Amino acid sequence: MKGTIRLLVLMAIVGMVLPVQAEEAAGGLRYSITVSKFENRAGWTGYWSLGDAWGTVMTDMLNQTGKFIVLGETDMRAAAMEEQDFAASGRTAGGKKAPVTGQMTPAQLLVKGAITHVQGDTGNAGGGIRIKGFRIGGGGGKGEVNATIYIVESTTGQVLASKSVVGTYKRSSMDVGYATGDWGAEFGGNKKDNVGLALQDAVAQAVAFMIKQLPNIPWTGSVVLVKGNKVYINRGAREGVTVGQTFTVGEVEIIRDPDTGEVLDESMTEIARLKVNKVKEKLSIASVTSGSAAAVETGMTIHRR
Repeated sequence: MKGTIRLLVLMAIVGMVLPVQAEEAAGGLRYSITVSKFENRAGWTGYWSLGDAWGTVMTDMLNQTGKFIVLGETDMRAAAMEEQDFAASGRTAGGKKAPVTGQMTPAQLLVKGAITHVQGDTGNAGGGIRIKGFRIGGGGGKGEVNATIYIVESTTGQVLASKSVVGTYKRSSMDVGYATGDWGAEFGGNKKDNVGLALQDAVAQAVAFMIKQLPNIPWTGSVVLVKGNKVYINRGAREGVTVGQTFTVGEVEIIRDPDTGEVLDESMTEIARLKVNKVKEKLSIASVTSGSAAAVETGMTIHRR
């Protein structure tokens, strides 16, 4: 009887939460982002790497949000460049399947940081089952993971936002709850230990913080072609652009510090306003709704409204 009640509770929670998650993940302009390896400054050692685990879980959670264009971690991008260099050396068969240079997506945002404190055991948290992001059951135990994250703008190298997070996990002998993320990576063969679950909680907090910062981070694009009233911009469905969306277009003046060359501010002189009529994967076609269509030129900057 108790087992039936727990199953009914789980089904009810899944039915309520999953539609909300899907709704939250949909829409919104996206930023390309990559996760740097987090430093383990906590002095914690175990049978899995703390820094590697953080990068794996954060990369997956960022991808699941639908708010970012998630690029491979630093080592993965380095491996991709090695393959490109190998293909360019002439020692491979070539053809359409060979990797080519000059097409890697640049990261607009970088995430880095350090894990500063870890407390708890790494014993197996027990049995239990996990269905669509929900867990039922397991043995007792607790864990805590503290970390500090930084969001860095790749063009300037400036820290845009930072936050310290504290992930905790305490499991009773039998519980029902939502397990953050639906990732499948293993912590050295055991992802259910208490420190690992606390790490998931810390990453989930960090990702939620990052999403809240997005409205404060400049989102830009460029005009790549103008044909009459049609303006082609280098942002498409991949970046979250949708039909009916509006942008401003114009010339941007960058104000730099004469002593250091640092960017102090940017100011746009608006030429026109655009409305998106057609969206492709990496390209959108818009029409001019106000301002001078004849004054819009290739290379001009677009800003979100």
